[in-house]
Amino acid sequence: MRLGYKRLSLSPYFFWGLVWLVAVIWSLRVAGVFQGDLVNEGGWSLVVAFVVAVVSPDLSPEFLLLTFDAMLKTLAYAVCGTFFCVVIGSVGGVLSSQVWWQSLGKGYNSAWLVVRAILAIPRAIHELIWGLFFVNIFGLDPLVAVLAIAIPFGAITAKVFSEILDETPREALFALLNSGVPPGSAFFYTLIPQAFPNLLSYSFYRFECSIRSATVLGIIGAGGLGYQIYLSLQSLRYQQVWTLIFALLLLSGCTDFLSGWLRQQLQLPSRLDLNVLKLKQHSHNHPITSSPNLFLLGAFVLLIFSFWYVKADFAKLWEPRSAERLAGIIQDVFPPQWIDLNQLFFLSTQTLAMSILAMTSAGLAGIFLSFLAARRDTEMGRNLFIPLLTRFLLLFARAVPEPIWALIFLFVLFPGILPGAIALAIHNFGILGRLMAEVIENLDQRPLHSLTALGASNSQVFIYGVLPATIPRFLAYILYRWEVCIRATVIVALVGAGGLGRLLTEQLSNFDYQGLLTTLIIFIGLTFVVDVISTSVRRLLR
Repeated sequence: MRLGYKRLSLSPYFFWGLVWLVAVIWSLRVAGVFQGDLVNEGGWSLVVAFVVAVVSPDLSPEFLLLTFDAMLKTLAYAVCGTFFCVVIGSVGGVLSSQVWWQSLGKGYNSAWLVVRAILAIPRAIHELIWGLFFVNIFGLDPLVAVLAIAIPFGAITAKVFSEILDETPREALFALLNSGVPPGSAFFYTLIPQAFPNLLSYSFYRFECSIRSATVLGIIGAGGLGYQIYLSLQSLRYQQVWTLIFALLLLSGCTDFLSGWLRQQLQLPSRLDLNVLKLKQHSHNHPITSSPNLFLLGAFVLLIFSFWYVKADFAKLWEPRSAERLAGIIQDVFPPQWIDLNQLFFLSTQTLAMSILAMTSAGLAGIFLSFLAARRDTEMGRNLFIPLLTRFLLLFARAVPEPIWALIFLFVLFPGILPGAIALAIHNFGILGRLMAEVIENLDQRPLHSLTALGASNSQVFIYGVLPATIPRFLAYILYRWEVCIRATVIVALVGAGGLGRLLTEQLSNFDYQGLLTTLIIFIGLTFVVDVISTSVRRLLR
């Protein structure tokens, strides 16, 4: 008994589980759940009116035309942002990959760490903050939305691309290098062709994320579906809100479907092959053979249309006025003001508590609904109606931006981190539920069939076969989304959810750049701490 207790107490799983439980209780206390007085009883009438309006959306020709224009604008923002994101990610991915610097010689062994450290800064700042920053330089120009997507997503893409390149077999590369081929030529003739399917597949995934980000950026005045939803919700025009939400569902659903269909047609790795556990190589088993010319033509036409439709004034990038504004901001930023550290510490605890509550709720709900969303024929008497209905629920949850969810819950909850945590939880549970359902659908069926053949019941197969094979990957996804969620706290703070994000938006609006720099340093430090914890626990789960 003593030995068993010692093993249990020293188990890393037990330790991190205990830490998680304590963190959840602490987060509930920070959110004020134990203090009561959280619900605004007068807001229930607004919620009822909002729900009732779902059966009578605004279908007038004028508003449908406005909705169609907003949908196209959101799509165009996502396409343009993804284009520059992939360009930045390609260059940054090569320069931040360990294998690139190894191919140059022994004197560059640590150079990749320097590049990754530089790219970590724009990656840690949410696209909404980038958008608010660029508004102060370029004004309300479509260029703001394009750059706000391109820069942080480009840094994220660079990190993933570098990991893909580092995990690509490099025997052919070093064979050419030993034969005297220049490093650049050897790299681009060996590693890039092998890694290309993974790189292209991740670009599709980043485009799906850009659709959601383009919607969020609309809230700060960039236009598109997010802007129109925000305006209609603020003016209590719920029929219009539902029309716009249905349009957003259509756009998000078509994007997800088209992305998956293209992966299948081009025989690219799926989202699961690009998960946070391991980047698998499929290029030697799945060559691209299915009408690549038609795909490239369609992508080129969509790209040209998107740049034409958004009408971003790229000339502002090199205008003297923009340079003067940027120089003025840089001059006003330094030195940072290290005052009121108690407030920064308090807001940091709010931000951390909000993210913990959000990901705990999203993870538990995602795990539960993923088994209902997984399409596995008619297992245990289920038909296809339940998976389809659950997948629509997951699509609805992730398609609606977090600030919109926060605004809805602010009808009945007082301002604070609780409505923000609920909004983040709903959005992330839609993403996690989809990914977890794909994990279940791609399970190796042979161990499960073996258990059934040995006489195990359905519940026993589920407990001893399905859960052990899925839970580690589920937890890895939750931890990865936690890294994303800590950055997304900025979004819900825009509508009054509290935390560091609220202070950041106020400082940007008041042109308090010295205080902004101080808050950004604290916020980036907090995200790095979360990244380190998440990475450590995910390594334990491998």
